[in-house]
Amino acid sequence: MTPENLTWARVVSAEFILLGITNRWDLCITLFLIFLPVYLVSWLGNMGMVLLIRVDARLHTPMYFFLANLSLLDACYSSAIGPKMLVDLLLPHATIPYAACALQMFVFTGLPDAECCLLAAMAYDRYVAIGNPLLYTTAMSRHLCLALLGASGLGGAVSAFVHTTFTFRLSFCHSREINSFFCDIPPLLAISCNDTSLNELILFAICGFIQMVTMLVIAVSYGFITGAVIHMHSAEGLRRAASTCGSHLTAVTMLYGTLIFMYLRPSSSYALDTDKMASVFYTRVIPALNPLTYSLHNKEVKEALRRTWSRFCCSGRGHS
Repeated sequence: MTPENLTWARVVSAEFILLGITNRWDLCITLFLIFLPVYLVSWLGNMGMVLLIRVDARLHTPMYFFLANLSLLDACYSSAIGPKMLVDLLLPHATIPYAACALQMFVFTGLPDAECCLLAAMAYDRYVAIGNPLLYTTAMSRHLCLALLGASGLGGAVSAFVHTTFTFRLSFCHSREINSFFCDIPPLLAISCNDTSLNELILFAICGFIQMVTMLVIAVSYGFITGAVIHMHSAEGLRRAASTCGSHLTAVTMLYGTLIFMYLRPSSSYALDTDKMASVFYTRVIPALNPLTYSLHNKEVKEALRRTWSRFCCSGRGHS
């Protein structure tokens, strides 16, 4: 085996130690009992939303096409970290292989950026639906929806590839202990013995670019939506606009607020122990809240759930 191959084999076989949220056993058990139902609610809620939109023909519109894909992203994002985090809470020492750490970073850095792009596409969709309702079906064609979805996925994949590649080119000679419960970028930069200024610049530039562009699209779309709502004379139209836009704005506020706090800061302001709480919020809580937000504030989703439940119950009684 050549020296290069031997070095690569040693790197791939290495493991990182995850320090987790706390080292107190009683708190670990408590957190496990809290996060297990949160994860189940997140996964079942998001996959339930995907299935509901799939089976109910009245929800086969561009708005719910994007919502189904947003729920699918949240389900994948939650599963990228949730199961291992739950298992690690019950272990005395949590470790993660080098390759698994890189894969986890690729997934969790790509999905939030893809979600930002998808939320921008949803804002544009809401503008077309409210501003030009008669041309909505024509303007938001299937080809355009697929193109917007593909662009969101491509943006997330490129961002994830750049972050993961530049992070794992570093040498981690100071320590193998990651002060987090998953392979996040700032904790890995903290244990590198290389100069991480380029990584910090790339992190700030890519996250800043994606979030600024998508926030600009969302702001402009809602500017036009506000103008359209002002000229509305229908109470039903106002109610529908408030229902769909309110859920979307809630999701935007939660995701962007947390991402800006986590990544668009100078490295000198990082406090890894404090940032763990923010990480818990956007990796565990936000994916669980999104399906609840869209179901509780959306009359069409609640009616679709009633119709699906009624068909299921009637089918069950018929078989009996």
